Amino acid sequence: MTSLADITPPIALGALDGRYRKAVAPLVDHLSEAALNRARVHVEIEWLIHLTDRQVVPGVRQLTEAEIARLRAIVADFGADDIAELAEIERETVHDVKAVEYYLKRRMSTILGEDSAQLSELVHFCCTSEDINNLCYALMVKGAVETVWLPKAEDLLEQLTGMAQELADVPLLSRTHGQAATPSTMGKEIAVLAHRLRRQVRRISTTDYLGKINGATGTYGAHVAAVPGADWPAISNSFVTDRLGLVWNPLTTQIESHDWQAELYSDVARFNRILHNLCTDMWTYISLGYFAQVRGQGTVGSSTMPHKVNPIRFENAEANLEVGNALFDVLAGTLVQSRMQRDLTDSSMQRNIGTAFGHSLLALDNVQRGLAGLDAAPEAMAADLDANWEVLGEPIQSAMRALGAQGVPGMENPYERLKELTRGRRITGDDLREFVRGLGLPEEVEQRLLDLTPQTYVGLAPELVRRHL
Repeated sequence: MTSLADITPPIALGALDGRYRKAVAPLVDHLSEAALNRARVHVEIEWLIHLTDRQVVPGVRQLTEAEIARLRAIVADFGADDIAELAEIERETVHDVKAVEYYLKRRMSTILGEDSAQLSELVHFCCTSEDINNLCYALMVKGAVETVWLPKAEDLLEQLTGMAQELADVPLLSRTHGQAATPSTMGKEIAVLAHRLRRQVRRISTTDYLGKINGATGTYGAHVAAVPGADWPAISNSFVTDRLGLVWNPLTTQIESHDWQAELYSDVARFNRILHNLCTDMWTYISLGYFAQVRGQGTVGSSTMPHKVNPIRFENAEANLEVGNALFDVLAGTLVQSRMQRDLTDSSMQRNIGTAFGHSLLALDNVQRGLAGLDAAPEAMAADLDANWEVLGEPIQSAMRALGAQGVPGMENPYERLKELTRGRRITGDDLREFVRGLGLPEEVEQRLLDLTPQTYVGLAPELVRRHL
């Protein structure tokens, strides 16, 4: 039997790099192993530029603008050949960050000329690997969130907002505990989910991405030994903040503490859980006939039942949200812990960040496609409302309570009287109107309740949508 592992080009082991590659491909620029190596090259080059710009090491000249441009071009032009070269060097070093250092030093002679030997000593100067890696991950995750994940989430919010506004006035029989309950509108129920998701997006969009560059145990020990006269915390701060655009963490062990990552992943996981709630609600509304799934899209609903159009986009999204959240939860729980000044658990753990975001992004894509394939069916919602006149027991007994509080006679025990009429059985509009006429209500109140129907008993639902979305 042919070994699939030997086929060229290599076959993807996971679904994200196989079946779903197109949906998650934008994350490759930010959270892949190649993106990590490109980020390492970027950080190492910027550290070299920073040290020379500030003339931190006495006797070392500043780089020219042309030299800086050529160094930065290494990052801009980083591609397949560079990936292969780094892999070759790493086979010798058996150390990924050291491989980047050697890779850069190979290029110094052509860029820096006769000074290359001297200046190349400032590549990875006073750095432990984590000085580079923590900054890389902060830049990579920041890029993935701000340029890929957040725009996709914002697109979904815009889509949900449009649906909520369009359906703001469409009455819906609510179901609390799965039972018929006070009506709402479909738009208002979608608006609730959109509002919840938007709060999480706001939190995620204000994330602080922390970084540090302070040596093997966070003490600047090597820095002070090498150049005792320099203000190393200030140099570190300006590098992380001004040059890389991150938030400086002044106190760490060998590793940046990763608390910001745990906070971010918890927020994304919470967004995902709300999105999962949306998926299960939409699935249920489809099963109730409140939405029809648009046909004619070239899809097969069922392999054996030609009448079916399955809600697969929402089901697929549910599964991917669950997988993504399993990863986000373990990332958030594990990354904040490290034995003493350093252990290596975070190194392996962080290599799963891209997979976690990949499943979340895939879920977002599926939800958007699922929502785009829906047509509301107001007639089905109206039929459910018309079959549940008992939900008007609430406004009638509430009106009786208000009248009783005002001293109107004959309004005693409103809840119990409505319970006797409605609990455990279906009633018609005629039944309810007959009951209302026998209550002895003031004429204005009686007419208001006689005019009420399950379809019109939606309170301020339409107004809430327009006011808050």
